[in-house]
Amino acid sequence: MDKLLIRGGRRLSGQIKISGAKNAALPILAATLLTDKPCVLENVPQVRDVDTISALLGKLGSNVERDNPGIVTSSKAKGFEAPYDLVRTMRASILVLGPLVARYGRARVSLPGGCAIGARPVNLHLHGLEMLGAKIHLEGGYIKAEAPRLKGAEMWLDLPTVTGTENLMMAAVLAEGETVIENAAIEPEIVDLASALGRMGARIDGAGTPTVRVQGVSELGGLRYRIMPDRIEAGTYMVAAAITQGDIELLDCQPEHLHTVTAKLRETGVTIEEGDRQVRVRAQNRPQPTEIKTAPYPGFPTDMQAQVMALSCLAEGTSVITEMVFENRFMHVLELDRLGADIIIEGHSAIVRGVDRLYGAPVMATDLRASASLVLAGLAAQGETVISRVYHLDRGYERMEEKLGRLGADIRRIK
Repeated sequence: MDKLLIRGGRRLSGQIKISGAKNAALPILAATLLTDKPCVLENVPQVRDVDTISALLGKLGSNVERDNPGIVTSSKAKGFEAPYDLVRTMRASILVLGPLVARYGRARVSLPGGCAIGARPVNLHLHGLEMLGAKIHLEGGYIKAEAPRLKGAEMWLDLPTVTGTENLMMAAVLAEGETVIENAAIEPEIVDLASALGRMGARIDGAGTPTVRVQGVSELGGLRYRIMPDRIEAGTYMVAAAITQGDIELLDCQPEHLHTVTAKLRETGVTIEEGDRQVRVRAQNRPQPTEIKTAPYPGFPTDMQAQVMALSCLAEGTSVITEMVFENRFMHVLELDRLGADIIIEGHSAIVRGVDRLYGAPVMATDLRASASLVLAGLAAQGETVISRVYHLDRGYERMEEKLGRLGADIRRIK
């Protein structure tokens, strides 16, 4: 099993290109099940989650060819089951449910797994599909859904779930009549999916607002589409500049997707300059403390909570980080403490008392974003940090050690 060895204490500087967004690529790849025409996706990140959904699409009958940095797919039904051995490793596998039922009238999808960061029930997905006319049964750990043809409906989501909004939006594009999704999630990745579906011939209005309207069509065509930049990867490298008192310019990113992260980093004393497609981050001093409360977009992203906590460990004062999205997303705290951090958990909040320095130690990644926080802390720590279970990191970051190495980090992958 791979590990990362980091010798910390180096100031990072230089330019780094941001990869395509994993959380946009996954639903758009699932959407290719809605057509038998070829789909060409560009700027697809080379991460393990993309490999997983590509394997799942192959299991369902798609021909998936990797043409770096893109993917070409063509879908013809061979099966309708998403098996446990694939779905258990990645929660986003549930995204094939809506397209399969919409196009083929049936699906059997294992209940999903993924990072152990808290309960993320799929009941909103299932209730929405039932509103569209699907019959849903749970048996043996699988979701079984059937419908001759889905019919448009009006629905209210109890929570603005991202994957739920995406799944129901994909199901609705081939439904008969109009579907209205109220209290929909408004993340940029949903807008990217709607844009891709629109290129295929779908009729969607309101993506990126709480009310999404979908006029069903009888079929969809092919697609050539470029995946949006990854805002969480960009935010992670912004913190890398801050925690190493470095100077990093991010290329091919979308600054408008980073406003809350940018605002909080500026509170810590970081200088940030924004362009049309680039962001420069400079830090010269020890960070100042901050207060963060995670929330659905456009609030502070839960996927950046762990990274900013790593930065707060070295702040000149006490920071308070409150997690309001997932109830079990502080598992990285004990690992940061092993590096010398001073963190106390009180309910949904972490009280982070800044220390003068961190010290290298063996640590273990517990989930995708927690692994990124340990890398960031290791970059700033004195001595050697060895991070195990970095397969979590590989799920969502494209060749992180290579990108950081080009910025001057002493980091390498070891067996």
